[in-house]
Amino acid sequence: MRMIALLFVLAAVEAADMPLTQPADVAAALSGKSKPMVLQVGPNVLYRSKHIPGAIYAGMAARPEGLELLKKTVDSVPRDRQIVIYCGCCPWDHCPNIRPALELLRSMGFAHVKAMFLPTDFKVDWIDKGYPVEAGAAQSR
Repeated sequence: MRMIALLFVLAAVEAADMPLTQPADVAAALSGKSKPMVLQVGPNVLYRSKHIPGAIYAGMAARPEGLELLKKTVDSVPRDRQIVIYCGCCPWDHCPNIRPALELLRSMGFAHVKAMFLPTDFKVDWIDKGYPVEAGAAQSR
């Protein structure tokens, strides 16, 4: 039990230097007037299985070709646009995709980017909580 608590503390410390948003806030924003652009930056197989409605598959950010797809996806997007990125492939403290995606978007001048905090994974922290999902092939921008 102590080890689990320690892992959550370490994950929280790691996440502290990132602009984060919670799943409940993202779900609420999906029904708002000014919806954020939602980008899935993890494995395509997860996107095809189930993803946030309206989310765009933007490449697996841990790989150079994924970062290129992310860059291409947002290249013409206004730099003041609200963007939410998420992965959900694994526990937050092991995710290889969030940090590179966030760093790339920041370097491109995006000022309003947040990473959705999924401490366990997309299934547990989004799907199992009853938030909306859709399935299907990658949506292009």
